[in-house]
Amino acid sequence: MVKIKTTNYNLFYGLKQALFDINMDIYKNKITAIIGPSGCGKSTLLRSFNRMNDLIDGVKAKGDIFIDDKSIYKDWDVVELRRKVGMVFQKPNPFPKSIFDNVIYGPRTSGIKDKRKLNDIMEKSLKQAALWDEVKDILRQSAMSLSGGQQQRLCIARAFAVKPEIILMDEATSSLDPISTAKIEELILELKKDYTIVVVTHSMQQAARMSDYTALLYLGKLIEYDKTEKIFTSPSNEITKNYVTGRFG
Repeated sequence: MVKIKTTNYNLFYGLKQALFDINMDIYKNKITAIIGPSGCGKSTLLRSFNRMNDLIDGVKAKGDIFIDDKSIYKDWDVVELRRKVGMVFQKPNPFPKSIFDNVIYGPRTSGIKDKRKLNDIMEKSLKQAALWDEVKDILRQSAMSLSGGQQQRLCIARAFAVKPEIILMDEATSSLDPISTAKIEELILELKKDYTIVVVTHSMQQAARMSDYTALLYLGKLIEYDKTEKIFTSPSNEITKNYVTGRFG
């Protein structure tokens, strides 16, 4: 089942065009990786799915993106859209608050006041992010006291707490050590039972290990999009072949 659909999607930063006629279907409960060289539009495309690019002056989009067959520009309220589409950034960005307050920030700002309900959300979110056992005794400590890998899992827990259906990850492991990276990859594989996940990664090995589908972007254009196995073993496009074999990038 298609969860996100882009149709002839173009995006401009002022006069500079960053994305050109992107057409792709992203499937429910699958992990889709977006790969490509630096500056090719990976993060721009990812941030389009929850309209984060709207926050940048001079951004203009043409074409459309649909989530559950509803246009994100015409049919979705942007606040509701960002609740449905959670985002985890490249660098862990916990708030300078306690671990507890970080996780329940979203539910609390959306009006949930009941302490028992907030506690339940917090515990469930931390368990989903495979962090509960490590922090359950220090919930009132500052999130800033956690390691980088723990902070990133806390940010994932914070994204879960508002009950999204889609999770976007923008190079979410690039600033982490190999052990933390492996933990987050395991977590992502576990999560696709409940979520549709789109990851931008500069690591082709990571894309090959984790994703069901892979899209290659080059100079703002979607060069090839297919099942990951096909992209890495028998790509249809010469540019894809050259990129995945390390001839450029």
